[in-house]
Amino acid sequence: MKKILLGAALFLGVIQTQAQENNLQLKGTVADTIVSYVYLQKFHNKMFTTIDSVKVTDGNFSFKTKVKTPELYGLSVNTQSSPLYIFLEKTPITVKLSPKKYYSTSVVEGSVSQDLFEKYKKSNDIEISKFITENPKSIVSAYVLYRNWSYRLSPEQIRQNIALLDKSLQNTTYVKELKDLALVLDGLGVGKKAPDFTANDPQGKPVHFYENLKGYTLVDFWASWCGPCRRENPNVVAAYKEFHDKGFNIVGVSLDKKKENWIKGIQDDNLSWTHVSDLLFWNSAVAKLYGVRAIPGNYLVDSNGIIVAKNLQGEELQATLKLLLDKKI
Repeated sequence: MKKILLGAALFLGVIQTQAQENNLQLKGTVADTIVSYVYLQKFHNKMFTTIDSVKVTDGNFSFKTKVKTPELYGLSVNTQSSPLYIFLEKTPITVKLSPKKYYSTSVVEGSVSQDLFEKYKKSNDIEISKFITENPKSIVSAYVLYRNWSYRLSPEQIRQNIALLDKSLQNTTYVKELKDLALVLDGLGVGKKAPDFTANDPQGKPVHFYENLKGYTLVDFWASWCGPCRRENPNVVAAYKEFHDKGFNIVGVSLDKKKENWIKGIQDDNLSWTHVSDLLFWNSAVAKLYGVRAIPGNYLVDSNGIIVAKNLQGEELQATLKLLLDKKI
C-alpha cells in the first residue's frame, strides 16, 4: 500500500514554554544489572544527550537535578544505547530501572504524564485526533503528535491536530516545529520542484544534486543503523539493476553518524549508486530540507527536478518505474 509522505523538518528541541524549572524528586533502584552510574538525558530531535549522572549505591540512585517539567527525558545505565523514555514532573517519582528488553520491564510511579504515555503505547488501534481530544492539555499529546504521527500525516492533517491541542500547548517547541513541518511539506507535493542540495560523498567530494538529474532520480533516505532501511535495500538494488540502463538513477542520503558504518552499509548491501551524508544523524541538512521524519523514505524526481512520486517501496517502486521507463508499456 502506498504510504502518505513520511517526513518532517528536523526539530530543534522539546522545551514547552509553560514548563517550569524544578529540582527533581527522582529516585529509584537498578534491577537486572550491576552498574556504577545512572544517566539522565535530555530528548532533542529524536536523540538523547546526557545532562547529569548519579552514582548507584547499593542498587539505589537519586536525582535532584534542576530541569524543566513536565517534559520527556531519558534514564539510562548506558549512554551508548536507547534509554527509558520517561515523562518527568515536579512531583516525587520513583523508578525501578531495568535495561532488559530495551527498558520495557522498568516501572515508573508518580508521573501522571508517564501513566498516559504507557497507556498510549499499549493502544494498538489509537487514532491521534481522538487521543488529543481526550487529552488536550497533556504534554504527551503534543509529544506523540510530534514524534509518532507527524510522518504519517499530510500538512492539512498536522494543522487539524494542532488545533485540537489546548492553547497552553500552542507555544511549545513541539507545536512550533510541527507548524514549520507543515510549511515544508506544503512545498514537497507531487508536481512540486524538489529542493536542490550539495553534500559530500564517502570520499569527501561534494555532490550537487541537480547536476546528477537525468532520467528519473530517486532521492533515497536511509541509514546503516535503520533495520527497515536495510530490509528495503534489496528491493532498491533490484529496481536499480532492472531500470538503470533505461534512465533510473539513485542518490542515497544517509542519516548515519559514523563514516565507517555508513561505508560498510553501502558495501554490505551492494548499493552501487551515488551516496552522500553529512554524518549528522537526525540533524542531517538534506533530511531537514526534504522534511524527513522517518526512514526509509524517498522522492522520485524527473530530469527537470519535479517530484513525480514519494515513498515508493517494495513492488510499488518497480511498478512505478516500469510505467515510466518501460517503452513496451
